[in-house]
Parts: sequence; structure tokens; C-alpha cells
Amino acid sequence: MKVNVFFVLSLLLIFSITKAQFVKKHGQLSVQGTQLVDQSNNPVVLRGMSFGWHSMWPRFYNEKAVSWLKKDFKCNVVRVAMGIELGQMSYMKEPQFSIDKIETVIKGAIKSDIYVIIDWHSHNINLEEAKAFFAEMSKKYSKYPNIIYEVFNEPDDETWPQIKAYAEEVIKVIRSNDSKNIILVGSPHWDQDVHLPAADPILGYTNIMYTMHFYAATHGKELRDRTDEAIKNGLPIFISESAGMEATGDGPLNMNAWQEYIDWMESRKLSWITWSVSDKDETCSILKKSAKSEGKWKDTDLKESGIKVREFLIKYNGQK
Repeated sequence: MKVNVFFVLSLLLIFSITKAQFVKKHGQLSVQGTQLVDQSNNPVVLRGMSFGWHSMWPRFYNEKAVSWLKKDFKCNVVRVAMGIELGQMSYMKEPQFSIDKIETVIKGAIKSDIYVIIDWHSHNINLEEAKAFFAEMSKKYSKYPNIIYEVFNEPDDETWPQIKAYAEEVIKVIRSNDSKNIILVGSPHWDQDVHLPAADPILGYTNIMYTMHFYAATHGKELRDRTDEAIKNGLPIFISESAGMEATGDGPLNMNAWQEYIDWMESRKLSWITWSVSDKDETCSILKKSAKSEGKWKDTDLKESGIKVREFLIKYNGQK
């Protein structure tokens, strides 16, 4: 039997393009029960990388780095961590610089056809500033299904009533411009106490999810059990920050514990983000100082955590 080589190559090209066009395929995300679903109401799992604080590692905040994370790491989502107070170039000190940096990555993600989390990366409540920022972002980007808003990275000492009141104010602002895109809400104790919002969730809005963060060498089965119970009680969970070392971001990787978390997330179809695209001298920063700002990183530019998370993303995002 003769084979039409041109036909076969055309099919392979179409298949390749289809796999590459992630947002075009999955479109507008929503929440059904506790599950994140796509435009066809099929469960979807987002897996990707968080950039480090923009105010500390701005050199990686460029479109080429986003493109490389999609192409080489097979990310279907990235997270921009806009530092609110930390560093000389923080949002509080240099708001326009901050917005310019994160918008470069947002536009890069839209161009690369992947999802992007706009993360208000703070441990404190800055209500008026957050409302103004998310008003601007939601006006600019509401028409893009790529967008996910994370309104409070990691509350530390704030109570759930304080966090809830803050989130409701910010959500109201976002929803006045953007009625559909997913909004992520943090929980007390660095996104550990998910049982508290499970007992008293935000009402009156759709497509709200709640974040849980883990560092596998510190956080064990107790946190997974607590999260399972929250999900059982109806709370939609999104793992917007995680990694395999200690909660300090440093110390040795615990590969067995990390794999246990990966297996747990995959079995529950939970989306997960790994921290972080940065070159600080710590375990969780996946890059060495030799890494170029625009991607094209070799294995020798990656720390152990970078090599491992790249393996995870390639494996679980199903693109070899």
C-alpha cells in the first residue's frame, strides 16, 4: 500500500499545532463543584512554574522566558509573582515598573497560548492598593480566557474573617469588569488552613477557588488530609505554589515526599504550580547564575530542583 507522505506530514503538523494551542483548545475555565473544568466542561489540570518575586528577579520577566517555559518545560500555565513590599523595585515603591514587568509576562503567556496567574505576592493586607491594581488588570484582560487572578499570595497572621472580608472587596472589583475568569483566594497560615474557608466560604460569586501551598520536606500527610477534608466539604482547591524542599525554600529536596504530593494531586486532578523561576542561592530557585534571562537553559543552568520539576512537567503534561 502506498502512503501519501505529504498527507501524513500534514496530519502530524496539525496534531503538533493542536497540542501546542492549549488555551485555544480548553478556552474559558470555570469551576464545577470542586473541579476546574474547560469550555467543554471536561476536567482540566494546569501545571507550570511560578516566576520569583518580580522585584528581586526582574530579568526573567520577558516573553522569551515564557516561550521557553512552554516549549521546553511544557508548562501550560505560568504565575507572575508581583512583589508588593519586598525590594527596591516593589509595587509599593515602583508601581509602574512593577506593572510593566508583569504585563510583559502576561502578554507573553497570551502569545504562547497558555494560562497565566496574576499573583498579588504579599503576606499582608493592602486593600486599597489591591483594589486599584485588580481594577486595572481586570479592565485590560477580561476578554482573555488565559487570565487567572490570585488576590492574596500567602496570608500569615491574618484570620480567615479578615482574609475573607479583604477578598470579597477585591473580588467585587474584579467581577465588575470580568464576570468569568477564575479567582484564587488565599487561606490563613501561609495557605495551610484550608479548613477555615471550607467552613465559611465566600458566597455570591462563581469561579472562586482557594489556594493551598506545600513544601514537601516540611508539610506531610496531615496537610493532604486537611485538604482532602476541605474538598470533601465542597471547597475547590488550586495548588498555586509548591516544591520539594523545606518551607524556607532551602534545604535538601525530599524526593519521596515530593512524589507523594504529585501522586496525590494527580489522583485528585488538582492544578499545581512550582516555585520558582529565579537564581537565588537556595534550593527552590531552579536556575543557576549562568542561566540566561530569556530561557534556552541547558541542564548545566538548572539546579536539582529545576531538573526534577522539568521532568515532572514533561511527564504529567503529556508532551514528550
